[in-house]
Amino acid sequence: MAKKSPKKSPRKKVPQPPATRLLLIRHGEVEARYQGIFGGRIDMNLSPRGKRQAKILAEYLRVKTIDAVYASPMKRVQQTLAPTLKTHGHKQTIFPDLREIDFGDWTGMNWATVRDKFNFAVHEWLEQIEHPGSPNGESGKTFRARIEPCLREIVNKHQGENVAIFCHGGVIRMLLAILLELPLPKTNSFEVEYASITQVALHPHMAEIELLNFTPWRDLVG
Repeated sequence: MAKKSPKKSPRKKVPQPPATRLLLIRHGEVEARYQGIFGGRIDMNLSPRGKRQAKILAEYLRVKTIDAVYASPMKRVQQTLAPTLKTHGHKQTIFPDLREIDFGDWTGMNWATVRDKFNFAVHEWLEQIEHPGSPNGESGKTFRARIEPCLREIVNKHQGENVAIFCHGGVIRMLLAILLELPLPKTNSFEVEYASITQVALHPHMAEIELLNFTPWRDLVG
């Protein structure tokens, strides 16, 4: 008589840890004289429109769960963050290394001038940053070397939490390159506008973009 096979116990589902969510937020529009240039290390203010964008951004974030706030020390970021801190009552942690990339000899020049003087097409600017870097500025390697430790510290401290990182367009591109394991020039496919939010969920097996270049000041207000 054949023996009955023992019943297999159903496999227990292993609960997955909650995702860590990063809200990557670029500063608002800068004052007119610095628009359309490689600003980088210039510590500029927001324009009146940028200040309005910051207020709309704060109102949008008011109903969002934010467990921690990290920020660049530069004025354009601090002015963008101020209404959110006032609305939420959060305290920020400033990471000096979240400042914008140093464009070296490109600093203060517009796109056309950089193109003509340094002899490359405008759409190739991230290739130039990646290697060899702007003259007397940061290369992709040195830029990543100061941004990545900030990212790792934030993620390690806030597992399963929602973290807002107020910073710069170049910093957001580097953060995305690290999180998505992309070469920096590939992030040229992503628009990162003033006062925009890009949300990334960090799962054990992958990083997932949940929101890309969302602009509350335009998409909700018009």
